Amino acid sequence: MQRIRLVTFNIAHGRGLMPIQGMTSARKIRMNLRKIAQLLTRLDPDVVALQEIDECSRWAGNFDHLDYLRSFVNLPYAVFGINNRREGLLNLSYGNAFLSKHPIAVSETIVFGRRQVGEKGFLYAEFDVRGQRVPVVNLHLHYGSRHHRFRQLDRLLAYLKEQARDRGVGATTSPIICGDFNNPGTHRADATSSLLSHLFDFDDYVLHPKSGRTFPSPFPSRLLDFVFLPPGCGHVQSEVVKSLLSDHRPVVVEFTLEANPMRALDRTELALAENSRNGGGDTSAIPGIREEKAGKVWAFRSVPGVPTGG
Repeated sequence: MQRIRLVTFNIAHGRGLMPIQGMTSARKIRMNLRKIAQLLTRLDPDVVALQEIDECSRWAGNFDHLDYLRSFVNLPYAVFGINNRREGLLNLSYGNAFLSKHPIAVSETIVFGRRQVGEKGFLYAEFDVRGQRVPVVNLHLHYGSRHHRFRQLDRLLAYLKEQARDRGVGATTSPIICGDFNNPGTHRADATSSLLSHLFDFDDYVLHPKSGRTFPSPFPSRLLDFVFLPPGCGHVQSEVVKSLLSDHRPVVVEFTLEANPMRALDRTELALAENSRNGGGDTSAIPGIREEKAGKVWAFRSVPGVPTGG
């Protein structure tokens, strides 16, 4: 079994605790990024999922933050997922990114809208972890609108369904999903509870961390940053890391990864095949099959819209 350590961290464009974007000098941003690199070195992750990281933005020093971070950490593989681009005097380019000890076999960026500033999206990547293909989604949801978060989850779930059909066969596990969800936690009918509910249609996901708060970092009152782990991820340890290098605190999750665990759809297909050989009958006990008024549905059901409840 592989042991994997994952960090998700919204680094707030490298500005530290400065509340206003664009008021931090390039020198101070570089200094803060070096401190973030020191923190990542201490945490020693296999994969880092970063949100609000700039490729080249005037308001963030006009340099590549991912390339700068990579020069100070032992994470040689990197990929950007740009959600916002603007040319001209007030140029900007930023979004999500991965840093990794392991080669990145596949990556794709999905942007939720067309705004030049403040747009959100997710970055999908598959990592070759010592011969096992591990898919990870780095997600950043809308900060101010519950309605927008649900619509963005709609896009994510449709994408995951497509991935499971077209490319998921070669993956070792169902996708790990992490990032900044921008809602208070699982106790309200918001993004995390709704996503967890829908992910049960894909696999038996578990949400981490179980406790703690990540925002605002000096005196955190809200848990905004999460990691959703699919089956095959065992012996899990998670922690919210104390840090004042951003307005968010990073989350670290460490787990063992089984070699080629059977995914939910595979279990369902095998159970249905066995049921058919035995003459058919009651399927209520088969994983991935649920009884509803409309009849029996598969583990991967269509998602016409994300409900408002978890």
